[in-house]
Amino acid sequence: MTHPLVPQIIDLATPVAEELGLEVVGIVFHTNQRPPVLRVDIRNLQQDTGLDDCERMSRALEASLDAAQIILDAYVLEVSSPGISRQLVTDREFISFKGFPVVILTSQPYNGQQQWTGQLIRRDETAVYLNQKGRVIQIPRSLIARVQLDERR
Repeated sequence: MTHPLVPQIIDLATPVAEELGLEVVGIVFHTNQRPPVLRVDIRNLQQDTGLDDCERMSRALEASLDAAQIILDAYVLEVSSPGISRQLVTDREFISFKGFPVVILTSQPYNGQQQWTGQLIRRDETAVYLNQKGRVIQIPRSLIARVQLDERR
């Protein structure tokens, strides 16, 4: 379950990231740890995300969080890159990873299977398209539970 402060933190962090040429791709607030840990995953929109990007975001976000006083108690801020082993969600990710091997999991069987692998062709409003050994496979978006990069290849 998402911590109730996360939407406010996203609203604060998004413009901070955009000003730095970065994108916020995920925020989790782990309050079960002492002190609590606020983890912010970012991505550089122009190049591979580096340590410098994480440091710049950390400094800028820390100042904004302190000024906004959203989190009143002590906490640890961790800014990092989510890495390559993640789901594709945004239109930008589907464009960026065109031609990459992906695994698609469906919520129910489609043409007799729930897991599909192939090279990502594209995504439109109705389907995700894969190349499987030269054959184009069209999987309805309404059935897709998850699309992620295939690290096995």
